[in-house]
Amino acid sequence: MREILSQRVVMVTGPSGAGRSSAINALEDLGYEAIDNLPMSLIPRLLDGPPLPRPMALGLDVRNRDFSADALIEVVDTLHRQPGVVSELLYLDCSIDTLVRRFSETRRRHPLSPEDAPMTGILHERALLDPLRNRADVLIDTSDLTPHALRAEIGRWFGPRDGRPMALSVQSFSYKRGLPRGVDMVFDCRFLANPHWEPALRAMDGRAAPVAAHVESDPRFAPFFGRVLDLVAPLLEDFVDEGKSSLTIAFGCTGGKHRSVAVAEKFAAALAERGWRVSKRHRELDRREGAGQAPEQG
Repeated sequence: MREILSQRVVMVTGPSGAGRSSAINALEDLGYEAIDNLPMSLIPRLLDGPPLPRPMALGLDVRNRDFSADALIEVVDTLHRQPGVVSELLYLDCSIDTLVRRFSETRRRHPLSPEDAPMTGILHERALLDPLRNRADVLIDTSDLTPHALRAEIGRWFGPRDGRPMALSVQSFSYKRGLPRGVDMVFDCRFLANPHWEPALRAMDGRAAPVAAHVESDPRFAPFFGRVLDLVAPLLEDFVDEGKSSLTIAFGCTGGKHRSVAVAEKFAAALAERGWRVSKRHRELDRREGAGQAPEQG
């Protein structure tokens, strides 16, 4: 493996109260040069020049004077294309109930609703940040994590790499809502048998064992899954050799509820069994569960 001289940058964002500051502190303890609330317009200038001797962690949230989700996504996409920079977007998420409880316990005001109840700002902020959640390379839900557990999770993802040096994200999505942004590989699952047409399975999603079994019972499933795995798995080491720190693989179906979810779950498990760090994201399930809606047919 040839040596790749590159600047590693981890951009950290997420709703207020979800643990962004704790994550920044954890990264700093791991040896990162941490800068919090840096104006996004200064990020390209900060990275202009030879790589620094240690990785960087940049904290970005709604308090930044020039913050917007679209602007940050543009920065992320620009850095992904920039030679000599290995960038990742870390999103700290948290349930609404937990955020409300944390603001109540600390008696802090929400930055987006300093004169109103925290719930107003929480809902507004989650709506603003939703595009970033979908774009994140690594997503950590802190709802049930203690500060110690969060530090351990940060260390697992961003600490010294003594194992597989690339983070993988496997996602599912609905073609009705278009391709996810920032994905590296996309595979279409719409030819597989659709559990939506089975009344007993319709209300479930692809994470449920009966739905997964139904999808896998399609005689076309095993050849498809095997070929995709045989295609992707040998390429991962090559991506590592090129200095890539993260790779996103997406599976799509009609509604993003059944087939793509089942395949993504099984594919993530297969890669994890091979020793890779894998996170899972189900775009339509996450979006609708966050809004309290039922997912569409899948």
